[in-house]
Amino acid sequence: MYYGERIKLRAYKREDVPLACEYMNDNEMKRLLVNKIPYPMILEEEEKWFESLVNLKDSYNFAIEDLESGKYIGGCGINQINWLNRIAIIGIFIGDKNYWGKGYGADAINTLVNFIFQQMNMNKVKLSVFSFNERAKKCYEKCGFKVEGVLRQELFRDGKYNDEYIMSILFGEWKKKS
Repeated sequence: MYYGERIKLRAYKREDVPLACEYMNDNEMKRLLVNKIPYPMILEEEEKWFESLVNLKDSYNFAIEDLESGKYIGGCGINQINWLNRIAIIGIFIGDKNYWGKGYGADAINTLVNFIFQQMNMNKVKLSVFSFNERAKKCYEKCGFKVEGVLRQELFRDGKYNDEYIMSILFGEWKKKS
């Protein structure tokens, strides 16, 4: 387990699965996270994902738990690793809207980035965010990420084409702020 100021990153538990499915079926959550058609997920799909965690290579998934209440509030992880160039691609979601805008996401990102740089010897951590997700973009900037590219009109959502930002933080930048 890895601890932040307000959260801990831990392994997923089977009892997290129904709530994870509920979080992922929230319309706003799908709108902000999914780059496919935002179609509802069934519980069996989430259970299959949970079962697949033991066989994943170069991918590390963490449940985000509120330290005070012990409640599972979301997830984050390393979705892809380029070992040769030492680049990790991450993702995060805070599923419980009661925790939005209160610093839990930033704490989870900082904890995950610390793990990546201190335990995995990566040089760069990157992620992507849709242009209409200003709250997430500000959170990532608060954590030291910088926009390094824009995929123009990458996503069709809500009747129009939207950009996708590629953001990253380098080991040297993280070390200066730590």
